[in-house]
Amino acid sequence: MRVFALVIGFVMAFSGVMARADGEKAGDFDYYVMALSWSANWCALEGDARGEDQCLPGKGLTFTLHGLWPQYEKGWPAYCRTTARDPSRSQSAAMADIMGGAGLAWYQWKKHGRCAGLSAEDYFATARKAFASVKEPEVFAKINKTLEVPAEVVEEAFLAANPGLARDMITVTCQAGMIQEVRLCLTKDLEPRRCGADTIRDCRMQDAILGAVR
Repeated sequence: MRVFALVIGFVMAFSGVMARADGEKAGDFDYYVMALSWSANWCALEGDARGEDQCLPGKGLTFTLHGLWPQYEKGWPAYCRTTARDPSRSQSAAMADIMGGAGLAWYQWKKHGRCAGLSAEDYFATARKAFASVKEPEVFAKINKTLEVPAEVVEEAFLAANPGLARDMITVTCQAGMIQEVRLCLTKDLEPRRCGADTIRDCRMQDAILGAVR
């Protein structure tokens, strides 16, 4: 009986692993996190080495849409099961104006978009609508030299430009001493809402690098 119980336990555990490997169910999430990347810093950390077009001089990109991520109150789904068709090349390419490139749009669909329970077309439309719903502070487009600033200054600028936002609805992240992203929490209807406890991880750096707009 003991051996039988161990075998049953192993089978159940293995089945659980397999279920998780298949990905969570599409559409089963609580809210969105919209991540906005500072283009110049992303280029310095990753894009330049890849020769990405968005990193070429004269592009004038400030914050670009990294992704719109379905989120649980704790944790997040990824690579979900869905019957929705993957986006065409033209659909992915059409997102380059706000995301910097078609490759990122495709990857974001594969990892996060499939979890939204939407078609690829509707997911991209929702991501574009979310991006347009937040006003970027005008000051960022004027940054023509590399600065060292407290990360909280970036958050304060977004709060001032978007009166509907509160401090628990936005967070700023850093990577390798640089401002990495501004992340905003939104309902499924794209209204600002409080972030989950695991999402609020503000960067506390007082001299974070903010690269000049290229």
